[in-house]
Amino acid sequence: MKNFNQFLLLLGLTLLLIGCKKDKHELSLENVKYNNNKTSYPSANMDSAQAINAITKQKVQEVIDLSILYSSGKKDTEIDSAMYSQLQGYFFEADSTTLQPLLKELDSFKVRAAKVHSLNVYEKIHENDTLNFARFEVEYFSAQNKSLAKKQREAQYILVSSPKQFKKEFKFFFLDFYRLPIKDSTALGVTR
Repeated sequence: MKNFNQFLLLLGLTLLLIGCKKDKHELSLENVKYNNNKTSYPSANMDSAQAINAITKQKVQEVIDLSILYSSGKKDTEIDSAMYSQLQGYFFEADSTTLQPLLKELDSFKVRAAKVHSLNVYEKIHENDTLNFARFEVEYFSAQNKSLAKKQREAQYILVSSPKQFKKEFKFFFLDFYRLPIKDSTALGVTR
């Protein structure tokens, strides 16, 4: 009976360990080679803020994943140039200066994977325009899957109308990516 109880305890612990196994975020060319910004989303399904949050988080994660693969390469092969043009497809106006802060940070930390956490979408009204922003936290991981850093970042995006045969749809583009979040308060000591 004692051996049977020990066997059940061992079996229970084994099942517990298997059930608590942490998913490892593997980043490979196979995972992201079909990522692009060609998808459009019907506006009828986009009435809720949760759906916009989900799409924005997906796009942010795709840009970061593609950037990690690009920065881990030699940046002079045909695959790297294809990845770079794929990355520029996420931006309204393709400009090399838009990606520089992201690529520079990934290179400095030697990042091999990243995960986007706590993404919040909000709007700011500037004169007569409504500007869309996403504030998020990104966690960087090393090649050994150890956490390197967590950074607060912000991206500005735009939804461009793209009607398709009697349906209202839109396309998602970034205007500005990976800048530091704007502080809403005045710095201490400034009294003008």
